[in-house]
Amino acid sequence: MPRKALIFIAFVLSSGAVYASGGEDSFAYTFTLFLHQALFVFWLGPDVGVYMWSTKLANTEVTPAQRLAAARIMPVIEVISKACMSLMLTVGGILTELRGIDHYWWQMPAIIILGPIWLTLTLMVFFKSGTETGVRLARYDVWFRWLVVVSVSASSVFALVTGRLDDAPWVVGKLLLFAAVVLFGLLMRQRLAPLQDNLDKLEAEGPTPEVNTAISRCIGQARVFMFATWAGLIMAGAMGVFQPGAPESPVGQMSQVVDVHP
Repeated sequence: MPRKALIFIAFVLSSGAVYASGGEDSFAYTFTLFLHQALFVFWLGPDVGVYMWSTKLANTEVTPAQRLAAARIMPVIEVISKACMSLMLTVGGILTELRGIDHYWWQMPAIIILGPIWLTLTLMVFFKSGTETGVRLARYDVWFRWLVVVSVSASSVFALVTGRLDDAPWVVGKLLLFAAVVLFGLLMRQRLAPLQDNLDKLEAEGPTPEVNTAISRCIGQARVFMFATWAGLIMAGAMGVFQPGAPESPVGQMSQVVDVHP
């Protein structure tokens, strides 16, 4: 995807989230809910695409040029998923606020600026890939994600202990799943760390048995966390739809209907 298109999408998503935090309530909620759903789709969808290309990269029956082309395409697709992930907490936080779940006074400003900052870092890592600046930014990105994992997990535990979200336990579940998914991404990155060296060997020396084995091992170990990411996203999506434990959750409404009309 061209750089200008990615920047345009990033601008629309981040500015739309901020705009949705104000204005008329019904429109703001509907717009933010749509944005939240769109981020889910464009997070999970490209992730599946990356998996499909990874199978071609590991396929020893295709030419080395085709395998290297697959390796070059994967980061281009993956950045779409990363961009959506970076905005998910901001849009989700605004959505819960509009739904009537109050935050502390300092949380909303932090939630609103988190998405654009994380998105900017994500795009800079992508566009500066292969440079010294890109290596340094990638390291910052890893630290940032660890900070997200720790802070979101701590916030969720605090909410459970204090009972602040007793009326919306599904929100705690979604937050914990988000932290888990970010953690899976970090672990997957660790498993893929040796991949670039082996790709360089594939390009320079051709498909030797050692290189093929090393590439397959890296991808195989990383896929475990990719599948775990999909499971986490699907579970989080289900929690958002059914909202278990909420006083007016769809599940609760359905049970009331069943009680009235046996």
